Amino acid sequence: MTTVTSPVAGRAIPLAEVPDPAFAEAVVGPGVAVEPPLLPCTAVAPVDGILVSLSPNAYVVVDDRGRGVLTHLGLDTVQLDGQGFEPLANKGDTVRRGDPVVRWDPAAVAAAGKSPVCPVVALQAGADALSDIAADIEVRAGDPLFGWN
Repeated sequence: MTTVTSPVAGRAIPLAEVPDPAFAEAVVGPGVAVEPPLLPCTAVAPVDGILVSLSPNAYVVVDDRGRGVLTHLGLDTVQLDGQGFEPLANKGDTVRRGDPVVRWDPAAVAAAGKSPVCPVVALQAGADALSDIAADIEVRAGDPLFGWN
């Protein structure tokens, strides 16, 4: 089993509560979302692996079993053209769980009219592949969000 940990601190919520149909309906994959406090923070790697995709507002880490975990920093934040986001790693880097990946400001995202909620998604996983899913609890960066069986 792969344990996926929170890339940010905040309140873990069910993915179904995310105000974006692609995430809420698990079109992208199953997972959890985290509502961060409106304070500048650093998003970290949720698993050990290789950073295979990195944009200012989203990244994917693939572990040694080939499982990709998407962290999306806010909703519709691609429309901000990178403003308020500072990548701290590079595509292709090997990262360990908890390593810094992107520095960002959820308050700036909210001020721009976007939701700062952060979906954390098990890419290409079946709905029944996840266990021990965190919901309606406060988490710190690095706390477990779900197990991927």
